[in-house]
Formats: sequence, C-alpha cells, structure tokens
Amino acid sequence: MPKYHINVFFSADDGCWVADIPDLKFCSAFGDTAEEAVGEVQRAMSAWVKAAKAHRKPIPEPRYRRPSIKPSDPIDPPRAVPDSGR
Repeated sequence: MPKYHINVFFSADDGCWVADIPDLKFCSAFGDTAEEAVGEVQRAMSAWVKAAKAHRKPIPEPRYRRPSIKPSDPIDPPRAVPDSGR
C-alpha cells in the first residue's frame, strides 16, 4: 500500500485528536489520543482503498507533502507597518 501523509491535530471544538489523509478524499478519523487517531485513520485508509478497488475507482498516488522548515532555515522577523499619519 502506498505511504500517504497523515495530518494529526487536536480539535478543541470536538475535544479529540483528528487524523486525516489529504490524498484520500474524506478519509479521516478521531481518537482520545494522537496515537489512537492515527491507528483509526490507518484502518479507515485500508477500508477506503478496499472500497475503491471493489468499485473500480482510481486510487491516487501519494502527492501531498506538508511543507517543512529546517532548523537551519532563516526566519524573517515580522516587519512593522509604517504609520500613515492618519
């Protein structure tokens, strides 16, 4: 099975951890911990792929990659906006 990127975040609105796979439309899951959410989304991914195969639907190649910043990358400090005098 292809290696898909998994986003994991805490949803304060829902009070739980959420995991989703951007390359697989509507493939997401939740859990009380980040680990539980990832486990659930991995099961959801397997079911998603199995259903797509059963219905002869295309299975996308992994394409989503979260941009990353390396510790060595310079970060520009915020710039002050000049006062227009109004």
